[in-house]
Amino acid sequence: MGKALPLIPAKRYFTIGEVGELCGVKPHVLRYWEQEFTQLRPMKRRGNRRYYQHHEVLMIRRIRDLLYDQGFTISGARNKLQELLQSERDKRKNGEVLLDGVETFVGSDAEADDFGAIELDADGEARPSAGHLLMVRRELSEIRELLSASA
Repeated sequence: MGKALPLIPAKRYFTIGEVGELCGVKPHVLRYWEQEFTQLRPMKRRGNRRYYQHHEVLMIRRIRDLLYDQGFTISGARNKLQELLQSERDKRKNGEVLLDGVETFVGSDAEADDFGAIELDADGEARPSAGHLLMVRRELSEIRELLSASA
């Protein structure tokens, strides 16, 4: 499955057809996955139409990767997804900064301003680029070092 998936547009809700195209999965497969993965719960409106949010599209892509690209069984993918979600909860609980998939940035602050594009979240709000997040992370590390040195 070497075909790259399209970018997820900045929208609040996606229909099952749109999600199928964004994730490279047919709608009947998505309906089946809803039964197998309890974390996947799209909103249902009139006529039982399903509407997925951005985080659910990301989860479907993760499920697809586990099943199609990494060769997990449904049961194995369910367990792996549960482990990943628990790991993320633990990190949040411990106050760790979550920057999964962000490469280490080495460069000047001016270069960091250009690193990555401003993205829109599911609500259409602008969010900082990876470069900005890395700059903040670096500054927070420096502040922590200063505080621990003065204590």
